[in-house]
Amino acid sequence: MFGASSSNPARYTLEIFKKNNVKNMIELGAGQGRDSLLFAKNDIYVHALDYSQSGIGKINEKASEFKLLNRVNAQLFDVRERLPFEDNSIDGCYSHMLYCMALSFEEIENLNNEVHRVLKQGGLNVFTVRNIEDGDYQNGIHRGEDLYESNGFIVHFFSKEKIKKLLRGFELLDMSNFEEGSFPRRLYRATMRKK
Repeated sequence: MFGASSSNPARYTLEIFKKNNVKNMIELGAGQGRDSLLFAKNDIYVHALDYSQSGIGKINEKASEFKLLNRVNAQLFDVRERLPFEDNSIDGCYSHMLYCMALSFEEIENLNNEVHRVLKQGGLNVFTVRNIEDGDYQNGIHRGEDLYESNGFIVHFFSKEKIKKLLRGFELLDMSNFEEGSFPRRLYRATMRKK
């Protein structure tokens, strides 16, 4: 859906992770692994979590092709569940548009609290979300909160204030606007550090 090459947010995150000596990370909503492989190729151990069995299969296929199976652990996972990691065991977490899937804000808060639980002190959480300046915001079928369905796909849109509600236990290092695709999608990229 989004192409085979790594995304701009992943390349940004890789630089931040390198500067902060991130050695192991979680990618939430890894899809078919276009970003997971970027991290793995740069000597970061990636726990790639996704809800799609076919996506997990593709990640494993690509990891095998590039001889990266020793750096990628792809797992089928529902982000509404408790993350399958010990407390304070992960250096970094990354997700590109996972927080803007068809999840309630309570489910997103619970997930973000789980990310906080598994991150080491000083660990980083970098995520992107479509924002309320996006052309699809308030178009389509309203599904409650800031969720709108268009062409069978539900998107949860974020304001800056909504992102700031996710700061419990984190400090916000950066919140930036960016655009992606030819539509274009309008997004925020948030970078948080566990206190």
